[in-house]
Amino acid sequence: MKQVIVVRDDIKMSKGKLIAQACHASLESFKNAEKNKIKKWESEGAKKVVLKVKTLDELLKIYEAVKNSGLPHYLVKDAGHTELPPGTITCLGIGPDDDKKIDKITGNLKLLK
Repeated sequence: MKQVIVVRDDIKMSKGKLIAQACHASLESFKNAEKNKIKKWESEGAKKVVLKVKTLDELLKIYEAVKNSGLPHYLVKDAGHTELPPGTITCLGIGPDDDKKIDKITGNLKLLK
């Protein structure tokens, strides 16, 4: 069991902004997960992995695949109060859910460093 956060690497955000956006993705995706999967994920250590994509188009393709898969998810659109224009899509939260289900969609992505 894991949760994956997919972050756009093509927009400039401060570290704090990026972390806040990833937290939005994590929390809101968590709220969309089934209770039994949340309990299992938490009992296994609540693994989270942060991955990156190079473009908005790449993120939206992953978003469509996740929607079609039935995995819990949340697409973050910034409110525009600080660094980004309103509605800027910054990241996508996926899971928590089974590693293999998530890896089918995100297994080719690289870690955010």
